Amino acid sequence: MMKKKSIYASRASLVLILCQVISALDVPLDSKLLEELLQPPTITQQSPKDYIVDPRENIVIQCEAKGKPPPSFSWTRNGTHFDIDKDAQVTMKPNSGTLVVNIMNGGKAEAYEGVYQCTARNERGAAISNNIVIRPSRSPLWTKEKLEPNQVREGDSLVLHCRPPVGLPPPIIFWMDNAFQRLPQSERVSQGLNGDLYFSNVQPEDTREDYICYARFNHTQTIQQKQPISVKVFSTKPVTERPPVLLTPTGSTSTKVELRGNVLLLECIAAGLPTPVIRWIKEGGELPANRTFFENFKKTLKIIDVSEADSGNYKCIARNTLGSAHHVISVTVKAAPYWITAPRNLVLSPGEHGTLICRANGNPKPNISWLANGVPIAIAPEDPSRKVDGDTIIFSHVQERSSAVYQCNASNEYGYLLANAFVNVLAEPPRILTPVNKLYQVIADSPALLDCAYFGSPKPEIEWFKGVKGSILRGNEYVFHDNGTLEIPVAQKDSAGTYTCVARNELGKTQNEVQLEVKDPTMIIKQPEYQVIQRYGQVSFECIIKHDSTLLPTIIWLKDNDELPDDERFLVGKDNLTIMNVTDKDDGTYTCIVNTTLDSVSASAVLTVVAAPPTPAIIYARPNPPFDLELTGQLERSIELSWIPGDENNSPIISFVIEYEDGLHEPGVWHYQTEVPGSQTTVQLKLSPYVNYSFRVIAVNEIGRSQPSEPSEQYLTKSANPDENPSNVQGIGSEPDNLVITWESLKGFQSNGPGLQYKVSWRQKDVDDEWTSVIVANVSKYIVSGTPTFVPYEIKVQALNDLGYAPEPSEVIGHSGEDLPMVAPGNVQVYVINSTLAKVHWDPVPLKTVRGHLQGYKVYYWKVQSLSRRSRRHVEKKILTFRGNKTFGMLPGLEPYSSYKLNVRVVNGKGEGPASPDKVFKTPEGVPSSPSFLKITNPTLDSLTLEWGSPTHPNGVLTSYVLKFQPINNTHELGPLVEIRIPANESSLILKNLNYSTRYKFYINAQTSVGSGSQITEEAVTIMDEGKMAMASRQVDIATQGWFIGLMCAVALLILILLIVCFIRRNKGGKYPVKEKEDAHADPEIQPMKEDDGTFGEYSDAEDHKPLKKGSRTPSDRTVKKEDSDDSLVDYGEGVNGQFNEDGSFIGQYSGKKEKEPAEGNESSEAPSPVNAMNSFV
Repeated sequence: MMKKKSIYASRASLVLILCQVISALDVPLDSKLLEELLQPPTITQQSPKDYIVDPRENIVIQCEAKGKPPPSFSWTRNGTHFDIDKDAQVTMKPNSGTLVVNIMNGGKAEAYEGVYQCTARNERGAAISNNIVIRPSRSPLWTKEKLEPNQVREGDSLVLHCRPPVGLPPPIIFWMDNAFQRLPQSERVSQGLNGDLYFSNVQPEDTREDYICYARFNHTQTIQQKQPISVKVFSTKPVTERPPVLLTPTGSTSTKVELRGNVLLLECIAAGLPTPVIRWIKEGGELPANRTFFENFKKTLKIIDVSEADSGNYKCIARNTLGSAHHVISVTVKAAPYWITAPRNLVLSPGEHGTLICRANGNPKPNISWLANGVPIAIAPEDPSRKVDGDTIIFSHVQERSSAVYQCNASNEYGYLLANAFVNVLAEPPRILTPVNKLYQVIADSPALLDCAYFGSPKPEIEWFKGVKGSILRGNEYVFHDNGTLEIPVAQKDSAGTYTCVARNELGKTQNEVQLEVKDPTMIIKQPEYQVIQRYGQVSFECIIKHDSTLLPTIIWLKDNDELPDDERFLVGKDNLTIMNVTDKDDGTYTCIVNTTLDSVSASAVLTVVAAPPTPAIIYARPNPPFDLELTGQLERSIELSWIPGDENNSPIISFVIEYEDGLHEPGVWHYQTEVPGSQTTVQLKLSPYVNYSFRVIAVNEIGRSQPSEPSEQYLTKSANPDENPSNVQGIGSEPDNLVITWESLKGFQSNGPGLQYKVSWRQKDVDDEWTSVIVANVSKYIVSGTPTFVPYEIKVQALNDLGYAPEPSEVIGHSGEDLPMVAPGNVQVYVINSTLAKVHWDPVPLKTVRGHLQGYKVYYWKVQSLSRRSRRHVEKKILTFRGNKTFGMLPGLEPYSSYKLNVRVVNGKGEGPASPDKVFKTPEGVPSSPSFLKITNPTLDSLTLEWGSPTHPNGVLTSYVLKFQPINNTHELGPLVEIRIPANESSLILKNLNYSTRYKFYINAQTSVGSGSQITEEAVTIMDEGKMAMASRQVDIATQGWFIGLMCAVALLILILLIVCFIRRNKGGKYPVKEKEDAHADPEIQPMKEDDGTFGEYSDAEDHKPLKKGSRTPSDRTVKKEDSDDSLVDYGEGVNGQFNEDGSFIGQYSGKKEKEPAEGNESSEAPSPVNAMNSFV
């Protein structure tokens, strides 16, 4: 392919240089290719410049690098070669430059203090690391001093000096008492930045002897304690009020120098009574919004991420009711060097030109110096292709020997920056990375893109041929992209065949063949049609298709753009859909979708379900489609469309919907264009360039939409510059050293012409003045490598085609990739609230160390062991996440009387930072759980044996068990409660002197010093007395006695005789009808029987005149009375007045009363029925 001409030829030389940099080779991210290409070393990982190490642990100085061939490593210490082989304590990791100093095996950390630098070298050059200053941390002891008690008058000010020992790094200061509780601070009492404790005015409650200053050295995890300071406040009446006086800083003015990007801390603490209130202002300006914070009760002004603009005079004003005092702090913001443009790796072909640019800023302005392969460029071997011009190295007519690694050092009195950038001159014959004979398949009339990914140095020229002996492809019917891709905008059937891509440069030539197949488009030749069906009828939609014979289509039916109902009434055939027994819920739009591997088409129809009309009615239906579409007045950006409406089917047409198809970019896909009133049959349509338009019209009435009209003739508009740029442009890094720029590509018709490409531009916000740009095609993503970690970038993406550029795009802000946070939260403190809840506090990490978007903090905590059992178990770590910049959180669900550990980590979008040192805390005792079991065994007449198990969760040291019990009577009422306290080491007890045959309920619970736990209950019964059991047995067995059986037989015989007498009397009664009538209303059962003639007459007993059948009653002396036995039938029912039927069974109650004499005594006058007889004995 022909190289594009430079459009920058007439511009200034610097612009020419930048253009040449942009034209440097791009190495494709092909893993196999990257493994084969030679590459100078690149440092990928190194320890921080100021590296403070723990003197008790091994020192690890990191240095990792990549290159081809793999680099070798060497080190310098304090500027001279460091011979690792001569020091037995120092080893280098295999295939790495990382040093490990073995301190834990006899080495002294102090012996390895110094400045270290790593060099990674291969045949293509040498890269060097930063100067890494190794210093062991120090936590010296407090110097001995004699502290005199402080006698202070009430209302006076007081300063308690801490003066901690000088450590490395400086310690964290805090004040506590003898009970290790932080001393409360307020507007009146607070700790200064220097660690001293300031009292604006003292009060009697400030009297105490345990003001203790602590210094915590985080690196060594040690805490040093100052001797306690005694303060005694004596009162004088009245207390004199005083106007404010500044305790710190002293005087009326002071100065402060801070570095750019750091946190500026200014402090004013005042004495006075009443306690003064502090206010801050910036003279001649405002305090920066969103970066200003007030701490320590507004005594400290904190401005984060300071810049040169924050320089100026800051005034603090202390005020109370008696007056005010102020102090002015003159702040100067200096800056260590920072990058404007860091040098970037340069890949060139022999004979090409290029530049390395190194621009940095700072205050004072940094000095720029260059090194080549780690040697100052002034004394490095000469290279005729290289020329140094201040912060720029210009390369011209480079050769392979020009390959090297260059270092740019930007330094001032506050620091330095060091960047490695290599120049890699490659002479590589062409390579084609696209697979051989790759097959491309497209649908006719759609674009075809044939890839030819390539690499070579110098950059190869690409040519395309069709067929084995075809001529080179040229002309407007093809689009040749810079990446080697051949585009056929409108592929036809005759476009199919073999295409050959040839790549050649001065070192060689290679070629590759690909295959193109052009398939017939899939079409629905008979679409489903709108139908109106009566309820409970049957309806069928057709979907007959035509497709390429080599493609396998699948047909899917949808209802209202969703799956068909799971209903057996819906029958899907090969080319139709049938609905049986139609109901109202079947009303809707049915769509037939035909899919192949290359295209997809669809058609829809509406089903309207109506009730069966009782009488013929006017049929309202959707309109018929318009017809006779005509295009007139063709212009570049507009055209006029006219049509003739179809039949409106008894419902007036409301509107017409115009749709268009782009046969060039999306054949077969119809898009909404506009809608016009139903009275209008012409419309002026706006057009876009480079679109092959067809139009169709749909009529709409109240019933619905008509079928589309037949398409109009096609109209191809001319090409033009793009009208718009890609949308949704974003910049988000995927790695710490890159920026991934993404965008939504333009649709085909938005390209406005062939050769659609994108110009991607970026620059570091507030650092770069110039934009860096690259032009890409057929992608929606570009990765910028070698960026600083998590810095803002300005980004824009502009569309262009063969005719020119789109309008200037708007800029968006993105960020390069995040990296894991660098530091752990400090000052982690745990406050145990109760036995199951604790509160954890920590100091937030500096935002610049987060190296990403701060998402929050994670607290890892786990139980180490139970203090009551002293047995370790599997550690199950729990994690709580606290969103945002929160600095405290609650830890619920802790187990009482246990030892826990926790640590805190900061979280950004990349992941978690290092953990803070493990913090150990213990939960206090709680109440125990219930005993694990309670068993009651060995019951006797007056004793029970109780056994129980210790609680599953003692939650402390058990002090005792409490046993309670009480009897339960037959009505389930509880008796008096007895309580027994049992030593904690007991697990059983024998209870004696209990009542026999008695149910008892037992309760037992365990106790700790905190209180009683939950109880467990059980019930048990003592054994019954044997004498009572025997008596009950005799009472129950009375029915088995011989006399009782004989008595029952006599009763049965008596009843039988009585029945016989009644039967005889009834049969003889027929001889005396007159007598019968006279006695019609009398009871025949009570007539007496005469002795002389055998007839019934009055019967009289001369002795006692007892009623008839007196002898049939059971003698009173043989009757078992109710009180003699509780097991009587009386207990189960009342006495029975039974009856016999006319066949001789008992029918009533017999009476033995005389007609004139009443019954005597308490004897019953009724004859015993079988049931009454039973009642009298039982």
